Parts: sequence; structure tokens; C-alpha cells
Amino acid sequence: MIEATSAGAILFRDTRGRREYLLLKSRPGDWEFPKGGIEGEEELQQTAIREVKEEAGIHDFRLIDGFREDYDYVFEANGKTIHKTVHLFIAKSFEASAELSKEHRDLQWRDYEQAINTITQDGPRDILREAHVFLDEVLAEEDDEGDEGGEETPEAETEVEDEE
Repeated sequence: MIEATSAGAILFRDTRGRREYLLLKSRPGDWEFPKGGIEGEEELQQTAIREVKEEAGIHDFRLIDGFREDYDYVFEANGKTIHKTVHLFIAKSFEASAELSKEHRDLQWRDYEQAINTITQDGPRDILREAHVFLDEVLAEEDDEGDEGGEETPEAETEVEDEE
């Protein structure tokens, strides 16, 4: 059996206060996240970043620290059995749209429930569940940090604006 490793990202955007995830439809017909094989001496994160750019045409995004999950599966290609492990990170897109690559047949931004119901494989679906909870916690923490200082926060923001 041949061992293969891929990396990618669960890419999300905020649209009018609603979180949406990017799904790509592969040539065989599975809905998945941007991902691909490691090239040369790439680190997993470098592969994930390159794949988001190549497969989604998105360049303005950032990986969210603290999340990496993996799943694996076995498939046949050219008469050989391949065991692939896929490592997924989370990335926030600052671009509203994505571009379809020639590797995929379709792409869609989906809210959480739609994405869970659209993803065709258990591994990525389970990781999306974990990623969604992780993001709820991380984004709530960021909101809490922004709220620290109580009533002094608007004054502090005013002072910053005045300095510009």
C-alpha cells in the first residue's frame, strides 16, 4: 500500500454576520475543502496555503491558530492501493468570492447546516463539526477581549481615531 499525505483548509467567510464555508465539488463528485498533496519540502501549513490559492483562487486569507485535524481513507488509482491522510486547518477568507479551478466542477459557499448536509464523506464532515465549535469558541473569545474595559472602550476607540 502506498502512503500519501495531503493538507488543506476549511475556508470560511463572514457574510452579513453569517459564517459560510467554501465547498468544492471534485471531478468524481465529492464535495470537499481545498486540499492537495505536499510538494517538495513543504510543511503542512504551506501546502494548505498553496492549495487554497490554487483551488479557490483566494489570496487574502489567514490560517486560524490552534486547529489541525486529520482524516484518512483508502482508494485505488492506476491499479495501486493508496492510503491517504488529509490534514485540515481553518482559514478565514477576506475575499467575498472564489474562482473555480480546473480541478473541480463546482464551488459553493454554504452556511454550517448546508455544508454538513452537502459534504459527502464522513471524515471531512466530522472535522467541520469540530471546526465550527472551535470557531464559535475562538470568535467568542475575540469578542470578549474586544469588550474588556466596559464603558471605557468607546472612549479608547475615540482616542485612537483622534490620533490618526
